Amino acid sequence: MNKFIRYSLIVVVALVLLVGSFSGGFVAGHFWQLSPSSAGALPLPSTVTTPPPDANAATPADLQTLFKPFWEAWQLVHDQYVDQPVDNTKLMQGAIRGMLDSLGDKHTSYMDPNQFKQANMELQGEYDGIGAWVDPTGEYLSIVSPMPNSPAEKAGLKPGDQIIAVDGQDMTGMDGALVIQHVLGPAGSTVHLKVRREGASQPLEFDVVRAHITVPSVDGKMLDNGIAYVHIYTFGDKTTQELQSTLKNLMAQNPQGMVIDLRNNGGGYLNTAIEVASQFIGKGTLMFEKFGDGTQKSYDAIPGGLATDIPLAVLINEGTASASEIVSGAIQDYGRGKLVGVVSYGKGSVQNWVPLNDNQGAVRVTIAKWFTPKDRTIDGVGLTPDVTVEITDADIQAGKDPQLDKAVEVLLQTISGGTVMK
Repeated sequence: MNKFIRYSLIVVVALVLLVGSFSGGFVAGHFWQLSPSSAGALPLPSTVTTPPPDANAATPADLQTLFKPFWEAWQLVHDQYVDQPVDNTKLMQGAIRGMLDSLGDKHTSYMDPNQFKQANMELQGEYDGIGAWVDPTGEYLSIVSPMPNSPAEKAGLKPGDQIIAVDGQDMTGMDGALVIQHVLGPAGSTVHLKVRREGASQPLEFDVVRAHITVPSVDGKMLDNGIAYVHIYTFGDKTTQELQSTLKNLMAQNPQGMVIDLRNNGGGYLNTAIEVASQFIGKGTLMFEKFGDGTQKSYDAIPGGLATDIPLAVLINEGTASASEIVSGAIQDYGRGKLVGVVSYGKGSVQNWVPLNDNQGAVRVTIAKWFTPKDRTIDGVGLTPDVTVEITDADIQAGKDPQLDKAVEVLLQTISGGTVMK
């Protein structure tokens, strides 16, 4: 596969603090009509200016009529917009963004060069920032969890903290993706954050010294009662290698069962999802892709998985999306383990990330819908857990994890042959 085409399944729900949301927005405009009797009214031009001289030459002959209104609007902006000169690059990027937004698919969108660079950094596993998993979808950018030993953790940021100002600039009403860009910066530089914390009477302020962050893709440990725990954060370049290393270490300790934590895992590469699922499912089809022309493609398990027989429980939540839903859905369909938590995000589509020439960003376009081994679609619906367990802000603040506790209980009951209480 062409390395310049990112074949991926990504949604931004809870992220490493480096990438923004690429879902399409909109621009609301006001149309002012001045009557001839209006004081100070200016007459509308009686003719429309022509496109720039090279516009028609650059437009394919069979599209020149179709694109005539575009070039007319382009020229009107250059001739009449009050604040000149206009930024042609921003106009071009806005045009691409608007074209893709018109498709009505939030996963087909334009990424400007900075967004594309940041998105790739997440999957490559390294970036400069404060080191925190964040949620950009609320009123304010909120901390899901600081990474262990990160600048964010050392500065005292906590799960649930809402970033309301960055370097003295109010973030009220600002899109979470833009707030992320304000927080990012070169390693060694300092960012001043004002945060709102539940239970605090006044906003708290922190000076965080940014660092070069190596994003953990997978980690694991042994819990009590012979249960192994594997946390998969994303499906990037290093995930398969890190997962295999983690599994070798854990399986050498003869665990009786294993919890796979896919909470707040927003996805990643399709091929990585297949490689990860193959570590837990020994054979069979893991998912199907169905294309617009009616054709379909199946993806089968890769032989040699390291944990294909051990009892499993999989933790999912509303931030479990896309590639992580492929893994969860296959495990559920094959009866390899119970899903514990709450309904997942529900992203059942596949995107190509195609860089544009001359470092002008990239277009991600939806090319297919995917289905679980039992031909289930989860798009817009999500996966329903076998055992539903909520987790509250109070649980997080208190350092409690009832979902993990329940997953361990489910495993122990499965191992002992008992009945799992839903």
